[in-house]
Amino acid sequence: MLNSSETPIIATIVLAAFGILGWGFYRARPYGKLGILAWLQSVVLMGPWLLFFGLFAAGVYINIVGILFLLVASTVVYIFLGRQLRAAGQDAILRQRATQRLEADASLQASPTDNSTAPEGSAQLKLEVPPIPEEDLNIIKGIFGIDTFFTTETIAYQEGAIFKGNLRGEPEAVHNRLTASLRERVGDKYRLFLVENTDGRPVVIVLPSRNDPRPMTLPQKAFAVILLVGTIVTSLETGGLLLNFDFFTNPERFQEALPIAAGVLVVLAAHEIGHWLLAQRHQIRLSLPYFLPAVQIGSFGAITRFESLLPNRKVLFDIALAGPAAGGIVSLLMLVAGLLLSHQGSLFQLPNQFFSGSILVGTLARVILGSAIQSPLVDVHPLVVIGWLGLIITALNLMPAGQLDGGRIVQAIYGRKTAGRTTLATLIVLGLVSLGNSFAMYWAIVILFLQRDLERPSLNEISEPDDARAALGLLALFLMVATLLPLTPGLARRLGIGG
Repeated sequence: MLNSSETPIIATIVLAAFGILGWGFYRARPYGKLGILAWLQSVVLMGPWLLFFGLFAAGVYINIVGILFLLVASTVVYIFLGRQLRAAGQDAILRQRATQRLEADASLQASPTDNSTAPEGSAQLKLEVPPIPEEDLNIIKGIFGIDTFFTTETIAYQEGAIFKGNLRGEPEAVHNRLTASLRERVGDKYRLFLVENTDGRPVVIVLPSRNDPRPMTLPQKAFAVILLVGTIVTSLETGGLLLNFDFFTNPERFQEALPIAAGVLVVLAAHEIGHWLLAQRHQIRLSLPYFLPAVQIGSFGAITRFESLLPNRKVLFDIALAGPAAGGIVSLLMLVAGLLLSHQGSLFQLPNQFFSGSILVGTLARVILGSAIQSPLVDVHPLVVIGWLGLIITALNLMPAGQLDGGRIVQAIYGRKTAGRTTLATLIVLGLVSLGNSFAMYWAIVILFLQRDLERPSLNEISEPDDARAALGLLALFLMVATLLPLTPGLARRLGIGG
């Protein structure tokens, strides 16, 4: 049961969350069905955590299986509500267009002389609402030329248009010229995308700028803060478990768990700062990170959304790689420093087999610790454990799936088709591993329901990153495999690990 001193803290968190939800409902009501559905999505996202902390305040603890069930249930309901929200949005658009047509019909009936000489059926043509107004469409067509992109066909697409034709020049230079010309003629009203068609030929897509990514709403920011608080708590719990006590039942011992928790949070902070610095360099806005609390290792990392359109795949690569690079370097330095500082009588005693769980960690330990690693129990400095946790968090985010950093890197280097295939392959591998590992099952669920979709196309989706970026991407993926893949029994024996 909880102590009397800790119950008010948890209760305050729960009440604050309910207050945020209530305020969100008040804000959503004026928007009708669309607003209520969006609010319900927020409730579903916060629901598992509210239930967890609410029961925790009452002294009831949910194990990992219960948490996984709650997450699966909430994500299924979230996806269902998302479909309802999109359907309601389409209904709203159709009603708006129907109203516009009725108004146009009324204006035509009010001035019959305008139609007296019109051919039969012309009224129906006038009542159609084109995705792009004809005046704007003619202006947009004027930006193309025989030295940039020679158009042969125009097709309505969503709220914009697709222009098929022949690319006349280097993709990046052509895209820059077309974009500059479009901005000169219509300002910031439209966005121009240069992408590959299904037949592999370049096409230009023009969409209204109102389809740009939207900034975070206040409830979303509040939810991000709640997840950050949850991550701090689970990091303290991880520190406690490594020190052989449960932080949830012994919160007064938080000072003992704080160094390990702080180390995990430093790695997470370095990761997000890496993303932010490169985003600032390329003038791209990022959302606040949605941290994913995890009792086993403190956190599974964070979900960060782009709030700007990306100009090209090079920018996608730079921002995606910067986070794991920063977090991985910090983690690796901690690990190496910890191994160098390890000595007989260090705080942690790890079983010999621990070092066979990762090719990277086991190899480094063998090089630095030498024959000491052959002992049944190896005394190590706390930085070894913190560095190991940081490397695991970094490697998980480098898996080549969906909107994970690894998935974004693959998409940037190899394109969307390959990224889709690697996402499916990653989910299959995690599904097989999860048959005997609940940790893999949890991560597979996170990817499947939250991160499986690819990143939206860049404005210039055709130009590929240079060879240096491709090499760095492959190196990052190699280090991910070396971190997560265990040593084979034969190699572990040769290194004197596990036997």
